[in-house]
Amino acid sequence: MSVTIFHNPKCSKSRQTLDLLQNQGTTPTIIEYIKNPPNEEKLQEILSLLGMRPRDLMRKKEEVYTKLGLGNPDLSDADLIGYMVKNPILIERPIVLANGKAALGRPPEQVLKILQ
Repeated sequence: MSVTIFHNPKCSKSRQTLDLLQNQGTTPTIIEYIKNPPNEEKLQEILSLLGMRPRDLMRKKEEVYTKLGLGNPDLSDADLIGYMVKNPILIERPIVLANGKAALGRPPEQVLKILQ
């Protein structure tokens, strides 16, 4: 089984999720998404797998969210995805992909359901 984690090593939930995966005997592909952000197509795929809209996956407490006025309801999903790609700190983490499914590791145990 192929497992991928979009990981930020500075984030405690991301580190906990990675530890949980490894303790389950999984060796995930680790993508440090701050350094290597997903492109628009990949982010759209992730959103689809999560069943979320872009705003649902955004970290609204990040300074850049306010600075860029991303709370504006007139921004389209495509606009928001573009901002997330250019400012990956806006993407909630960690995201785990496995078995054609995705889960947000908040709490970390959420990812266990896609490993089966």
